[in-house]
Order: sequence, then C-alpha cells, then structure tokens
Amino acid sequence: MPMRLLRAPLTWVAVTVLALGAAVALYWFQPWKLVTDTEVHEELAAVPSATTPAPSPSGPSPSAAPASTPAGPVLLGSGEFVSHEHDTRGTARIVRTADGRHRLELVGLDTSNGPDLQVWLTDQPVRTGPSGWHVFDDGRHVALGPLKGNRGDQAYPIPAGTDLAGLTSVSIWCERFAVSFGAAALAAAG
Repeated sequence: MPMRLLRAPLTWVAVTVLALGAAVALYWFQPWKLVTDTEVHEELAAVPSATTPAPSPSGPSPSAAPASTPAGPVLLGSGEFVSHEHDTRGTARIVRTADGRHRLELVGLDTSNGPDLQVWLTDQPVRTGPSGWHVFDDGRHVALGPLKGNRGDQAYPIPAGTDLAGLTSVSIWCERFAVSFGAAALAAAG
C-alpha cells in the first residue's frame, strides 16, 4: 500500500511543493548565518582627540571644514551601538581623513550575521528596545553599502558631496526584513 501512495500524482505534487517551499524559506531566512561569523580587520584612522573640532548642536558637521585642515585625520563624531533586533556592540565614528574625505568607521563591531545587512547613516534618533527597530527607513538615510562583516573593524567611504548635517545616527539595517540589528547615535566630537 505505501508504494501506491508514492506513485499517486497528488503525492508527488505535494512533495514538490514542500521541497520548493523549503528551498525558498532557506534562501529568504538564511538561518545558517545565525551560527556563522564574518570577521573584518581593516586599518582605521588614528585620530588624536586633541585636534577634534568644537561640538555642534546638530551632530557632526564636516561640511564646514576649518580654514587650515590638520595634517592627520580628525574625529568629527562618534557613538556606541545599542542592540535592536540582535545583540550589537561597538563604536561608530565619522572621520575626516588628511585628504579631506569622510568615512564611517565601525570599531570593534560585534553583531549577528544576517541576510542583506546594510550600513546606513540616518537622520532618525536612536531608541532602545523594540521601538527603535523599524524607524531608520522613515526619514533621510545614506546607504554606505553592504556590511562587510558582523565582527571587527571596518571603514566605509562616505560619498563626496554628502550633506552630513542632520545625519545623526548609524544603523546596521537588514533590508530584507526592514529592521535594525543595532544603531549608534553620533555625538559631535569635542
């Protein structure tokens, strides 16, 4: 009797639908990423705290560069990550390099791996707990690219001409599920 069931067309259709559903679910959720890590160890700027600009009330404002640019990199703003959908630790900082370009550096990042993770500069406030999970796509944001790794030190160039005024936070944003894994409020250095 069991052999007859395997030969029935309806059984094959059901098996095929279940197999396709499982394949789609594996692609969409990528559960193996919860138990795998990608470490990145890029060289970060050595920013002396004595040459940082005065604080500005609206966060880091690199568009108003001083008349004489210091010879080395300058820390414009930084903040510690808070956890949202996944435990996240580390520091985000905006640095103006000696050649006048800007970049976001993630220092000691430690978060979960996940599908379609992006690094965003945003104008949204960082909230703790579930109320902060979904806010970062509500306002203005600048996508700096895919997250290079869920652990370690990494740097992301900020496109030339980006108006950083009002971009006061960083989010590790999961595009697939429209949720923040973690975020950092950027306070002006001073």
